[in-house]
Order: sequence, then structure tokens, then C-alpha cells
Amino acid sequence: MKPATRTRRFVAFLAERLPAEKMSLQAMVQKKEVPVHRWSWAYYLGGLALFFFVIQIVTGLMMLFYYEPSVATAHASVEHLTNNVPGGALIRNLHAWSSSAMILSVMLHLLTTFAMKAFGRPRELTWVSGVLLLFLVFGFGFTGYLLPWHQIAVNATKVGLGSIEQFGEYLPGDLADLPRQIRETIQGGATVGQATLSRFYAIHVVVLPLISLGLLGFHLLSVQLHGMSPGVDRPTGRTEKFFPLFILKDLKVWGVVFLMLAVVAICIPFDAFLDYPLGAPYNPLGSTPDGIKPEWYFFWMYYPLELLPFWLVAGGMGVLQVGLLLVPRIFRGTSRKVLRTLAAAAAVYLIVITLFGQAIYEMFSGGH
Repeated sequence: MKPATRTRRFVAFLAERLPAEKMSLQAMVQKKEVPVHRWSWAYYLGGLALFFFVIQIVTGLMMLFYYEPSVATAHASVEHLTNNVPGGALIRNLHAWSSSAMILSVMLHLLTTFAMKAFGRPRELTWVSGVLLLFLVFGFGFTGYLLPWHQIAVNATKVGLGSIEQFGEYLPGDLADLPRQIRETIQGGATVGQATLSRFYAIHVVVLPLISLGLLGFHLLSVQLHGMSPGVDRPTGRTEKFFPLFILKDLKVWGVVFLMLAVVAICIPFDAFLDYPLGAPYNPLGSTPDGIKPEWYFFWMYYPLELLPFWLVAGGMGVLQVGLLLVPRIFRGTSRKVLRTLAAAAAVYLIVITLFGQAIYEMFSGGH
């Protein structure tokens, strides 16, 4: 194919996905309609993910006034915020609980979007931007976990970063040292220390939010340009106006969810829910706690890593990530019935491995 032909096809592709004639407030909001059918509840998941992200931004900004990104004072600043600042414990609980809720919402949103085949033409870029946002929220979770700088957080981060170096065992001689160099670049040296905390802090509060805002803006623009996907093979033909009917329903859902979140944040301190609460500050001479585990949203890859060869799980995760980005091409001719079966299987796996992962691990590892 000639370069000029490829360029014309690429321009035509973008023109269909980002139609300039629809880029007006009236076209994107006032004329937009939402299909009404048995899967209509799934349309609220994207809005919920956005709502929890806003809570993350607001509570995160409030905590910035007290948090000190230093290995000498980070833990003490979090303790001070939690125990001495009026409302500090509530803000921190809201931030922690809404973080888990945001990740859960994004995962459910991805599964339902896949099941409804909402990635089909011309919504391919909407899907890709959504997958990238999923990767980013996992990045938020991983970088934010280190910031309290307690014993379990630092040791868990060492384990997570150390897994990068294992790739060197499967690379040829000239490249075998590359994973170690990547790990040390991320953590700012041979060991996890002040440079690691500073980098994770910058990534968590500056880099990831800026990238997320850009991707989120594109994702929302794409959704507004193309409207809601029909979602089912036999649409009912019934619709409701996006503005103001659906937005008012969205706000009602947000209000109910925020009330539930506030009750949980007031009644259940997030630290009490963890296997390892805030505890004592990190001591480089202290012993590594037994049974280190990541946050629940990493269980789906953590327990397979405990039971299967590293190369197999790591390779599978790489294929999964690339596969998610290529879903619009891989499954463009697949029926919604098959897609829903695959989405249901993925949901069952995530639920089982999250709730019963420890029992499964003990069963197949002989309790070791």
C-alpha cells in the first residue's frame, strides 16, 4: 500500500472516530439519548468511576497539606493526620475506601462494556482509552501503597519491584541485566529508600493525575460524540434524554453511593480492615513481616504468581494487556452472547481468586 493511501485511510479512520460536525454542546449533550433495556444499569458504572476519581482528587489534595514525603517523617505525618487533625481520619478513610471503590467500578465498567460489545466501530478509541485508564488506576494503587512508609508497605513494594528483575532470567546474555537496570531506575537506586518515596510521590500526585485527566477528557469526549452503545442485539427502541433525565438519575446514584461511602468511612477505619494496619514506621533493620500480600485488586495476578512459574504468569499478563488493547480488532465479529460468556467467566475468576485466593493457595501448595 502506498504511503499516500495509508495516510488517507488513517485520516478517514480518525474522522469517523472524532467527527468534527458533532463537536458542539448541543449535539453532544442536548441531543444525546440513552438506550433503555435490561442492561441499562451498566451505563451508570462509568459515571461512578468518575465520581470516585473526583473524591480521590479532592481528598488527596486535602491530605497534601499534611503529608511529608520523607522517609524520616512520612509515617509520622500520616499518623498526625489520622490522630490529631480534626476530620483527618475521615478524609483518609474516604480516600482509601474510594480508591478501592474506583478500581472496582473501573473493572466492572470494563467487563460490562466488553459484554455489551460497546467497543465496536466507531467506538474503538473509546475502548482503548478506557483500558489505558484501567492501567492507570492500578498504577495509582501501587504507588499510593508505599506513601505511609510503614513496614509492610515498604517490604511489599520491594517484592513488587523485585519481580521486574526476574525477567532477566529469561533474557539472552546481552539483555539479562536490563530488568535490574529498569528496577533501579524506578526505585532510584539499588534499594528502596528516599529516592523511591520521592519518585512514587511525584508519580502518584503529579504524573498519573495529569495523564489521567488528559485520557479521561478524551474518553468522555469520545463517549459524548458517539453516544451510548445500544448494548443488546435487539434494542427495545426506547430511549431517554441524556440531559436532563439520565444526568439527574446519575446524580441520584452518586448521592446514594456517597452516603454509603461516608457511613463506611465513619464506622470502619480502613486500617482496621487490612491484614497489616498503619503500624510502626519502616525499620530497615527490622524483619520482613510474614505473609506479605498486595491490595485485593492485585490478587488476580498475585496468587497465580505464587502457584505457577513466573515466566508463565508474566507472559500471560503481557498477552492479556496487549489483548485488552486489541479487543476491538480481535472480537469485532464475535456475538454478544459469546462476549457475555467470556465476561462472566472473567468475573467469576476475579471473585473467586479475590475471596478464596488464600484457601486455593494453601490447597495447591500444601499449606506452605
